[in-house]
Amino acid sequence: MATFRVSTFVAAPPDKVFSTWTDPDRFPEWIGGVTRTTDLTGSMDTPGSRYTVWFGRMASPTEILEVERPSHIRTRFGNAILKGESDVAFVPEGEGTRINQQFVTRGFISGISARLFAAGSYKGSFRGELEAFRKLVERDASGPGTATEAG
Repeated sequence: MATFRVSTFVAAPPDKVFSTWTDPDRFPEWIGGVTRTTDLTGSMDTPGSRYTVWFGRMASPTEILEVERPSHIRTRFGNAILKGESDVAFVPEGEGTRINQQFVTRGFISGISARLFAAGSYKGSFRGELEAFRKLVERDASGPGTATEAG
């Protein structure tokens, strides 16, 4: 097992950050290589719910283990390249949200893969995906119809 941690600040409230994080239709916008999400059983804010994230032809079955809207979600995921758990806290901080994410991998191959994904901030890395997510949420928060444009 290997553990990796990433964190970032998002200039948006926890409700907005959590809602975007748990919207499977938006995964391809910020998770590198995701082409679609299928087989959702249950709700994204209910423990025990399951879904499959697809990276091209490679499936990654995922189960929600714990969830407390809008502050926490823990999932178990897995495919031949990367499997383990993701534990994410959404912490109010000033006018926004601090995201603290921890990955714990299972297996030798996953440990090696995770080490590669943890290195640097390139597109598809753990940090790169978190940065893409931050930009997505902040762009949405400042889009048409927001208070900043209405004034």
